[in-house]
Amino acid sequence: MSYQPHHIPLSLYIHMPWCVRKCPYCDFNSHELAEGKLDLALEQQYLQALVADFQHQTQFIQGRKLHSVFIGGGTPSLISAQGYQWLFEQLRQYIDFTVDCEITMEANPGTLEHAPFEHYLTAGINRLSIGVQSFNDEHLKVLGRIHDPQNAKVAIEKAEKAGFKRINVDLMHGLPQQNIQQALYDLQTAIDLGATHISWYQLTIEPNTVFFRTQPILPDEEVLEQIQFQGEQLLKQHGFINYEVSAWAKELPSQHNQNYWQFGDYLAIGAGAHGKVSLPDGVYRFQKTRLPKDYLAKIPAEHLQFKKIKAEEIPFEFMMNALRLTEGVPSAYYPQRTGLTLQTLEPALTQLRQKKLLQQHTGQLRCSEQGRLYLNSVLDAFL
Repeated sequence: MSYQPHHIPLSLYIHMPWCVRKCPYCDFNSHELAEGKLDLALEQQYLQALVADFQHQTQFIQGRKLHSVFIGGGTPSLISAQGYQWLFEQLRQYIDFTVDCEITMEANPGTLEHAPFEHYLTAGINRLSIGVQSFNDEHLKVLGRIHDPQNAKVAIEKAEKAGFKRINVDLMHGLPQQNIQQALYDLQTAIDLGATHISWYQLTIEPNTVFFRTQPILPDEEVLEQIQFQGEQLLKQHGFINYEVSAWAKELPSQHNQNYWQFGDYLAIGAGAHGKVSLPDGVYRFQKTRLPKDYLAKIPAEHLQFKKIKAEEIPFEFMMNALRLTEGVPSAYYPQRTGLTLQTLEPALTQLRQKKLLQQHTGQLRCSEQGRLYLNSVLDAFL
């Protein structure tokens, strides 16, 4: 058996749960700050809790190094650059970072006055993901964002001047009453501003959000299809490659997100954070207590909810991630990262290839163009 957990790439997800204002479409674990600012004492308390949390997970390292770190939220740019520098110094006492470790921080244009970009770069963060969502002022207001188009443009420009070479811009399309021209304008603006990576995804209405309770008027299906088609053509014209369902890269893909999709391992610290680890007896997922006050009140062992993935659930879990990638993954990844043999999937794989939903070559698990259009149907074959 080729299953060797200590050879599976290892990443780290860090969750910062606070934001200035909760957006009406957001279903992430984020909590509004009473006065819109993070108190220094609370920041320090939370950072110390993150280190204690990580200490409790060192048993899962298995001799590996971190090849990527992603700081998500909430709004991670509410944490000071000095705080991150201290945090990384503490983490390095327990694990080595690879020389080219990708460290991404999500940042919202409306909170970037917290510290100059140069300080975050000095702290060790080498990739930014800026939550723009739109360059249209009316759409930003509907989405509940605290920045305006000019804030977003200035943030991207300042990040470039500070020395960041890798900048992702988050954009949504299919916004309330958005037309095709407005959606294309958002993309073109991000391109013109020099974004090297664009996460471009359609707004979906999620349960437990304000938009779910009072649903806005969204574009009809014909408009949504044209936005998708014309937007993809525009990105391709400017040299962007669609390496994952909603991810477009002009240069390097996100190493951290690729590790998720390739069924790699990732430790997770912070309120509500989710992780995945491969151990000699199987693959496990875990998550943390969601509320910041509960997270801070408990010792790490008490807020770790740990669950082994059942063998019969692994095919769907693996394929749900791997087939999001345009190039798919090497077939060898399945036994190497699950401990199961590929032969058990052959009936489903053969059927999908016959329907021309999977590509034929055996060295790669990869959707055809048709399969990418009907990805949910493809995944149903592995349930």
